[in-house]
Amino acid sequence: MKKSYKEILPQIDTLIFDVDGVLTNGIVTVMPDGEMIRNMNIKDGYALKSAVKAGFRVCIISGGKNEGVRKRLSNLGIKDIYLGAHDKTVEYTELVEKYNLNSQKVLYMGDDVPDLPVMKEVGMPCCPLDAAREIQHVSEYISDKKGGEGCVRDIVEQVMRVQNKWDKNFDAQYD
Repeated sequence: MKKSYKEILPQIDTLIFDVDGVLTNGIVTVMPDGEMIRNMNIKDGYALKSAVKAGFRVCIISGGKNEGVRKRLSNLGIKDIYLGAHDKTVEYTELVEKYNLNSQKVLYMGDDVPDLPVMKEVGMPCCPLDAAREIQHVSEYISDKKGGEGCVRDIVEQVMRVQNKWDKNFDAQYD
């Protein structure tokens, strides 16, 4: 019998997220100089910072290459940030080897087809409400929030609450 996602959450020790469509709504504003501006939800940032503070391994694997995104996530305490990932399994495999990860204890939130191969490898694949159909099909949990609208906060808070680590982090700052 297949486990429900709530039975998987207590064992999660690593949280991996895509950026565009997960931490953002997937819309970019293209400036005249070609720079692409993204918006991120401050509550997602708070949850990520809280997870780092609580000892979770938090990682980013994104196809985008925006250095502003790297700076924002680095300021939240995230150390493993992979941008420009064309085949996300390469970066995922590097993380597994670097930290000797047990894939069954890894949560990955993605929203589109490039996330699919990694999502098939982890114990807790999940996605925002507006993820592609293929992604929803393989997800153990589909947030009731869209990408960039708190879906990261939703799943991080659930993981931390079930592990009794959420309430201990209220002194983290909204940055």
